[in-house]
Amino acid sequence: MTTDLQKRTIVKTLTWRVTASLTTFIIAWALTGDLLIGATIGSIEAIAKIFLYYFHERIWNNINWAKS
Repeated sequence: MTTDLQKRTIVKTLTWRVTASLTTFIIAWALTGDLLIGATIGSIEAIAKIFLYYFHERIWNNINWAKS
């Protein structure tokens, strides 16, 4: 069984967050036509979800289901 180190989880969290938040920003900007609103929505989403994703990864790291 392999386990991700905390450092790996943090890097995965950050790289995923950049990707996901950029997507949210682009969608919000496209829907509203307002760059500031898009950036605001993207920023709020990034801050909230970075913490949620980190804990989600750490919890799943401790679950042995479907690991080889």
